[in-house]
Amino acid sequence: MTRRTLVARQLAPLISSLLLTSVALAAPTLPGINARWDACLADGGVMNKNFACDTNTGLEQIVLSVQLDGSMPDVSGMEIRVSLKGSTPALPAWWDFFMAGSCRQTSLSFVSDPSPVLPPGSCVDWNEGKNGAGGIGAYRVDEIGPGSRVLLIASAVPQSTLALLDPGTEYRVGLLRINHTKTVGTGACGGCDTPVCILFTSLKVTTPVAANDRLFTQGANGVSSQIVNWQNGQLLNLVNHCTGTFDCNTQFDCAGVGAVASRHSTWGAVKSLYR
Repeated sequence: MTRRTLVARQLAPLISSLLLTSVALAAPTLPGINARWDACLADGGVMNKNFACDTNTGLEQIVLSVQLDGSMPDVSGMEIRVSLKGSTPALPAWWDFFMAGSCRQTSLSFVSDPSPVLPPGSCVDWNEGKNGAGGIGAYRVDEIGPGSRVLLIASAVPQSTLALLDPGTEYRVGLLRINHTKTVGTGACGGCDTPVCILFTSLKVTTPVAANDRLFTQGANGVSSQIVNWQNGQLLNLVNHCTGTFDCNTQFDCAGVGAVASRHSTWGAVKSLYR
């Protein structure tokens, strides 16, 4: 046996160990939340949605998801908070949802089990096959400043079908659907073309024992992974402090595409303010 062969054999276990370590470091499990148009983050969902505002048919959908860094047994439900703000002082009528008498009262809905409406992919519905149910409980006007709305959403499964969530999996926790009704023509609600910024503010994963609940307020892949934009909105100056799903101090600005040039200098401020 040559000296070169002997050295190669001695180094082989170390090289193998280093390769395994490199693989592990290349794909860390980051706890946090994600929001994307059309699909979950792992399945190629996009951050921005442009719509020509030229039809009353069809819809758009935002996929909300979570990643854990450890197993979580006996999961009974999800408490979800989503905040949005337009680039104009008042949010336009096209985004006037939910409340009686609003311009597009029934154009916003929540799907607690997206599996029937989304193709199979890398993400898993947290409550798939467990008879889950959920919906929007509130759509609060100007709660975080003029031109803003805050959605409070909840979903749950029966106590007999509690879920076990594993680390390393991106779980879809629900789907927000926005249809195109009253976009054009007689009775149309104006402002479809206005840039809007949408923040997946917080998520509480609940169990029968409150002490075991887990609250997530940060993006699993950085701040940007919990943000989606409409018509090239740009979310700036974010501050997000939550002690519970229904107890948050959230502030941010939303600007149109013309603010892109200043985004790089502002983005550092966003990350430093984020808690």
